[in-house]
Amino acid sequence: MIRRATACPPLLLAAVLLAGCGTADPATAPSASAGETSAAAAESTGAESAVTSPDGEEAGPDGEEGGSGVPAFDGDTRPDTQEASADALVTVTEVRTGRQDGYDRVVFEVGGTGTPGWDVQYVDQAYSQGSGDPVEVAGDAVLQVTLTGAGYPYATGVEEWAGPDPLPGNGTQSVTEVAWDATYEGTSVAFVGTRGEAPFRVYSLEGPARVVVEVGDLG
Repeated sequence: MIRRATACPPLLLAAVLLAGCGTADPATAPSASAGETSAAAAESTGAESAVTSPDGEEAGPDGEEGGSGVPAFDGDTRPDTQEASADALVTVTEVRTGRQDGYDRVVFEVGGTGTPGWDVQYVDQAYSQGSGDPVEVAGDAVLQVTLTGAGYPYATGVEEWAGPDPLPGNGTQSVTEVAWDATYEGTSVAFVGTRGEAPFRVYSLEGPARVVVEVGDLG
């Protein structure tokens, strides 16, 4: 609340001399609202704020759990590509699957430096990079996830995810499993099996760094 000072009429001069003009006793001044106090406390303690995914859903620090009232899924089936940062050198440390309201989520957590990029698209057949051998993936469609800016563990100093491979869906509806391929010449590849070419979207989160692939429910 903003208080404006007012002039002191001459007839009230005696009262002014006793109580002052346009001032407030610090002991009785209004305190900050509870919301202001909480915000200041959170800022001063460095509390971690929630991250927000493209659908406006707030996720917890691990990016895995969201609140209620999730908007309609807005993905599509077109390839999704994002460049890695110039200093990116990361290794995938963990892969997780989970179920959200209206879509499934696959998370690729990474360690190292910089921000990874990605190239995610549906492919007719899964082939291992380097060898070219076919990769078995359960499902009616295969979503190939290529993470760029990747490095071998000896270069990043980070231990690479070791399975289970394939990783089954965790209560998922569209995602059947995730088959890990390999890291080769700056890219790490995984194949997400789905029950059809469902719409999807891709984005990144920080703290820790991860690339999130969300696959919508089939109609």
